[in-house]
Amino acid sequence: MLVKRLFLILFFVQMQAQTSTLTLLKGKITSQIKELGGVTISNLRSESDTAIDQNGNFSMFVKVGDTLKVFGLQIVTKKAIVSEKDLSKQLYVISVESKVIALDEVEIKTYPNINAVSLGILQKPAKVYTPAERKLRTAGEFHWYSPLLIPVGGMSVDGLINSISGRTALLKNELVIERKEKLLQKIEYMFKEEYFVENLKIPKEYIRGFWYYAVEDPKLVDALNMKNKMMSRFIFSDLAVKYLEIIKKQ
Repeated sequence: MLVKRLFLILFFVQMQAQTSTLTLLKGKITSQIKELGGVTISNLRSESDTAIDQNGNFSMFVKVGDTLKVFGLQIVTKKAIVSEKDLSKQLYVISVESKVIALDEVEIKTYPNINAVSLGILQKPAKVYTPAERKLRTAGEFHWYSPLLIPVGGMSVDGLINSISGRTALLKNELVIERKEKLLQKIEYMFKEEYFVENLKIPKEYIRGFWYYAVEDPKLVDALNMKNKMMSRFIFSDLAVKYLEIIKKQ
């Protein structure tokens, strides 16, 4: 009986040792959309993130039982648990669904140029940050003393790996994505679809795309966070004119 118990103890210890081993997982995200550069994959156990390239490829250190979270503005968030079988694969593939909807050809009509500048609310058009500017604003910084904090718990090994490989900024990028998702929820709560179709003349098929475009404007973000519906309406009017010009040229 004692021998049997010892065998079971040794068995569980061996199994625990196997599952606690870090392994470099090479994977690929597949989706209907072509551009996957803004998609991020996160290990919820180690709280470490990594970006994928334009083709959906990625690599990160994982353990058996880790939960991987794939998220981005253009895809439906998906979680996957890593198994022993997954670690033995040469390429670990995760398929995600796209939020982008294929649109039919839409006729865009010209309407009066009503915007916040013409109404005297703003002196000049609101500044729109480029993708590079947004990435720079959310970029993290790796200090020379960061590795010295590992023994006292000030920085994890996974955090060090992410910092050296230039992926630390993705932690802030995830926060930006979460804030944008909350802004989209505020828009959906404060305004009905009829407002965008009837007042701003946005085609119904383009409403969601207009929201993604609008939340890039810092003045609108401020107005939504303050729950200032009137100011949000004026800024929406300005952005709608610009957005209609953009889709008209497509």
